[in-house]
Amino acid sequence: MPSRAERAFLAGTRVYLSGPMDFVASRAAEQKHGWRSRVGEFLRRFGATVFDPWNKPAVRGLHEYGREDAGSTDARERWTFEESVAGARTRAKCTGKYWQTLHIDLRMVDTCDFTIAYCPTNIYSVGTPHEIVLCRQQRKPVLFVSPSVTFPALHALREHLKEDRKGTALLDQLTREVPIKENPRGIPSLWYMPLVGGEAFFDGFGFAAYRRRFGWERTELDEREERTPPQRPLLALLEQLNRQLPRKWDNRRKQFIPNDDWLLWDLQR
Repeated sequence: MPSRAERAFLAGTRVYLSGPMDFVASRAAEQKHGWRSRVGEFLRRFGATVFDPWNKPAVRGLHEYGREDAGSTDARERWTFEESVAGARTRAKCTGKYWQTLHIDLRMVDTCDFTIAYCPTNIYSVGTPHEIVLCRQQRKPVLFVSPSVTFPALHALREHLKEDRKGTALLDQLTREVPIKENPRGIPSLWYMPLVGGEAFFDGFGFAAYRRRFGWERTELDEREERTPPQRPLLALLEQLNRQLPRKWDNRRKQFIPNDDWLLWDLQR
């Protein structure tokens, strides 16, 4: 564990980890080996309390309130657009079942000091934008990771089908229908840019620099960052944040100035 001097700004802070959960390739894999497990371990090393929606804190008097697991979305399969009493009853059950999750996740955002949001542009997500907006409405910082998005398997398949005109045509149709859009530079949505602020964007986590220290097993997370090494990794910023608060760029003064979004309580005094 770091010494007391090393556990400076991050000690005692509360951090929420926001990012897609519903439409990831595998909820089970994401829960067990996803980015949250590593970033949470990293933050706890510096004395932070981590709010991870995969492992929600217990609520006094409300057992298992809002808990999620790999099967949490099964209830969605019962959804119907049928115009009838039975249809209305089914829709009410679906919306009521997920209310607890929405409630507790937004409460964690509400009580955190800052949020880390992972937002690859190829994964559909609704809860993440909601959480980011709530955090920014309260003028709390959002550290936004927008990674490079490429599809090596798509290029390999296209090469494999280059002599197959019908197969190539079907692949082209599929990329339009999905759609499959690469974003090799990890450029975030234009709407996110003014909402989050230019100095709060990162193009990856930078796990390679810390893998040996934390004993992380090599996974797809590492392979992805090896293909496109991040120029502005988040973990390096978090380590620096423990000693010094981030600054922001002032367009009027044309210089960096103190960032008063970072209000971290000093309750020891």
